[in-house]
Amino acid sequence: MSDGVEVHVGWTGHTRIDFDKKKIRKVMRARGRDIQKEARRLVARRAVSAPGEYPGRDTGTLWRSIKSKVSRSGFLVRIAPQKTPEMGGDFYPAFLWYGVRRKGGDEGSAWRIDPRANYMTEALDRRREVSQSTIKAALQDALIPR
Repeated sequence: MSDGVEVHVGWTGHTRIDFDKKKIRKVMRARGRDIQKEARRLVARRAVSAPGEYPGRDTGTLWRSIKSKVSRSGFLVRIAPQKTPEMGGDFYPAFLWYGVRRKGGDEGSAWRIDPRANYMTEALDRRREVSQSTIKAALQDALIPR
């Protein structure tokens, strides 16, 4: 799995630094939506997916469950599939990620659902450079030296 995006900003000559959280939240919300769109694009293909491919879109349940949410502080955005009432009692994305073995499963038993590729880490990897540079610029712009 991916470790996420880390941005380090340093400063000298100031005893206290504040941030304009509105600017940070705005950028984090925009970057989160961008990565959410990329992840949804990866699972939007209307076809039956093969093992190791990104999941195909049949009903759209997985596609609709991918959401982004900015933390209260505004310095974190989480993009992930969420449990929805459409999924019933089970968290559907877990079956796609881990796969499901047939009952009576020895190591040689066949898979009922083979594991699929990780579309979330791929979406982040595809948008990593743009996100890092945008967030870094926003952090520098939002600094309020006191």
